[in-house]
Amino acid sequence: PASSHCQQVAISSCTYLAAMSERHRYLESSRADPWQIVPAGRGLVRGQSPCLRRNISIMATERLRKRIEHLLDEAEDAISHHDWDVVRDHAQSVLALDPGNLDGTALIEAVERAVGSLDDPTVTPTSFGVPQAERRQLTVMFCDLQGSTALSQKLDPEELRNVIRGYQEVCGAAVARFDGYVAKYLGDGPLIYFGYPQAHEDDPQRAVRAGLAILEDIGHLNIKLKVDKDLELGVRIGVHTGLVVAGEMGSGDSVESLAIVGETPNIAARLQEAAEPNSIVISDITANLVQGFFVCDSLGFHYLKGISHAMELFAVLSESGAQTRFDVVTAAQLTPLVGREQEVGLLLDRWEQAQEGLGQVVLLKGGSGDR
Repeated sequence: PASSHCQQVAISSCTYLAAMSERHRYLESSRADPWQIVPAGRGLVRGQSPCLRRNISIMATERLRKRIEHLLDEAEDAISHHDWDVVRDHAQSVLALDPGNLDGTALIEAVERAVGSLDDPTVTPTSFGVPQAERRQLTVMFCDLQGSTALSQKLDPEELRNVIRGYQEVCGAAVARFDGYVAKYLGDGPLIYFGYPQAHEDDPQRAVRAGLAILEDIGHLNIKLKVDKDLELGVRIGVHTGLVVAGEMGSGDSVESLAIVGETPNIAARLQEAAEPNSIVISDITANLVQGFFVCDSLGFHYLKGISHAMELFAVLSESGAQTRFDVVTAAQLTPLVGREQEVGLLLDRWEQAQEGLGQVVLLKGGSGDR
């Protein structure tokens, strides 16, 4: 038995040294891709090479071993998503349970290399397969301050700066209430996204509501400016919905992480130019998406600069009061029921009984499209 025990220790030692050699071959190689180090090391764990899992302390209980196995499996899943914070946390948990665990040590070292490569300016995201851009359905708003050139002639530069800052703060606050994103300021006016980086099902509605909020808040600002500086601001807003490619653009110190490319922002800019002071103009596409939620007035078909086809433009007058799609449908009147007199009579009878205090339950069942 003593001889057998010595043989087991010798075998374990050889396995340990072989695993250590194999791990260092991957981790110390300067040519190894840091994003691939851990999957390669995990290949060893799965049994293609000397099994690193045997390095779990022989004193660990079966329950402890299973816990370590589970942590390493979760770390492997996190690696596939490049979630290095999770990988590091799981590796530290493994080492806390088994300080001599080589898998945990390999994970920590690989995380440091991967994170270090992200900070290396010579390493580009494309070399790791990280997508640089994505196609998005986006609602874009341009908000322009009318007569800013005339204001610069009338006001001292410091006063002009305060006026423009007040206008921009009003726009930013209104946009934030509806989860929009101020991408940048072109001159004195903001370029605003609804649907990127955070998307909502009702982004076109949010954009138009934000536009109405801007006009209302600018009215309050004008009251103060009229008293203090005897001036009033005029704002023109254009909104369009369409397909864009969103992602990082530029190079060097002028990189935009959330830039968009496509005709959508160009059309929104042209719509803003077509708007009257203190008004919102939207495209026919956006108008169809918000139909019923707002009172709009058709401005007819227009050829916008740089756009090859005529577009029907709409001026937004106010909200309709509808808050849900059902409100929109009911406001437009529901289609009448045909051939359902018996069913309607049954519902009315059950409703009368419920009003008299006799509780009723009615189940309505039908396939998609049944009426």
